[in-house]
Amino acid sequence: MYIAGLSLPFSATQSVEGLVSLATAQFFYNAFKTMANLKVLADAEGGAVRPQTVPTSFLAKIVSPIHGLAFFVPPLAFIVGVACNDFYQPKWMLDLSLPNDLISSHSKVAVRVAACLAGLSYAKVMESGFKHLGDQWHVIGRREKPRVVQSGPYAIIRHPMYSSVLVQEALFALMFWSNAPLYGLVITAAAFAIKMPIEENIIERDEIVAQEYRDYKKKVPYRIIPYLW
Repeated sequence: MYIAGLSLPFSATQSVEGLVSLATAQFFYNAFKTMANLKVLADAEGGAVRPQTVPTSFLAKIVSPIHGLAFFVPPLAFIVGVACNDFYQPKWMLDLSLPNDLISSHSKVAVRVAACLAGLSYAKVMESGFKHLGDQWHVIGRREKPRVVQSGPYAIIRHPMYSSVLVQEALFALMFWSNAPLYGLVITAAAFAIKMPIEENIIERDEIVAQEYRDYKKKVPYRIIPYLW
């Protein structure tokens, strides 16, 4: 590939796949770093998760791993698959591509690059949501010092972090130009539809915040998408 008269040892295709891989890796690095820091804060200020508030049903136990795998597996497969194929998408990955006849190849590259930039920018939105959640962060269960988070995105929808996950999966689909993240999005959305009522039931059985949460639900009626869901 030639840029400004320089001959570079990789093609335009490799450059795009490399950029997407780098942006994806950066997203997960930021996300894991934020969650690790947040766990320390939550354990220190919110207290440990009370064992009696952790649901014991089979469905409640498997729903988090299901949506976690649906979110992580497609991007991980992309990074590994591309890296092991000299930064070209292998055939099995190309078979999962979004329709290539919708836009020109140049436009497709522009969309993929724009999605990478949007994903990195959206990570800041997710980070803001985590900050508002603060000492109440948990996988599923209630802290020793519970409170109802109603600031920031929680003033608009009750589960904004789940919304962020779905948006990011849609961005992954454009970044990878692949249907795989869209399949993951469907699975994730179904898992969230099961998990959110379980979580809300746990909160409403917590005598410390039960009434406050019921009032919050009346004030913020939508769980994940304003005016729709």
